[in-house]
Amino acid sequence: MSDSKIIIAIDGYSSSGKSTMARRLASKIAYRYIDSGAMYRSVTLYALDNDLIAADGTIDTPALIAALSDIRIDFRPMPDGSQHTMLNGRDVETEIRQLRVSDNVSPVSAIKEVRDALTAMQRRFGEEKGIVMDGRDIGSTVFPDAELKIFVNASAETRAQRRFLEMTAKGEAVNYEDVLANVVRRDHIDETRAESPLRRADDAIDLDNSHMTLEQQDQWLMDQYLKAVAR
Repeated sequence: MSDSKIIIAIDGYSSSGKSTMARRLASKIAYRYIDSGAMYRSVTLYALDNDLIAADGTIDTPALIAALSDIRIDFRPMPDGSQHTMLNGRDVETEIRQLRVSDNVSPVSAIKEVRDALTAMQRRFGEEKGIVMDGRDIGSTVFPDAELKIFVNASAETRAQRRFLEMTAKGEAVNYEDVLANVVRRDHIDETRAESPLRRADDAIDLDNSHMTLEQQDQWLMDQYLKAVAR
């Protein structure tokens, strides 16, 4: 097996479980995990908190673009092995997972200047390799030369149920129908946006995890990693 570190890009639809897979693999192989979705959620939270998104969802795009240089995003390791997203030095891990952010993150992510700024930031994270990054366009746009690319999918209903259980476990008052509607809406925006739409990279390995346990996913992904580093 080669000792050289690689870049692992895990793309897929919202709530497909890719973040959990990526985080668990990174922990096992001592790589750094970068949650690109959390970065877009952080920008969205910034926009919401600074009144750059109206009640009807309209984004003050020029103002948001002007603010991008003031937005700093990083990840802080926690004692339990997890990591929290930091926005301008503030822990926003809980806030960025709320439905108000989920409802607005896809339109924010579709803004070219936002994607350009975060793509540049993500590439800096990957300069020394040894990272696992998940998102929508990591293998197709951010790291087209990544040594291992995975594309994850599951039915919208399965993904909505996962997200619903995750949110209710945190004590959030949501209903399944709202979560499903959010998943379907985000799928449509992600697939049809003009800038870096959700797309499977030509050399990505497909994974439909609709009926897999976490343990099965972990083993499958570890197998792909071992194959990649052995090349």
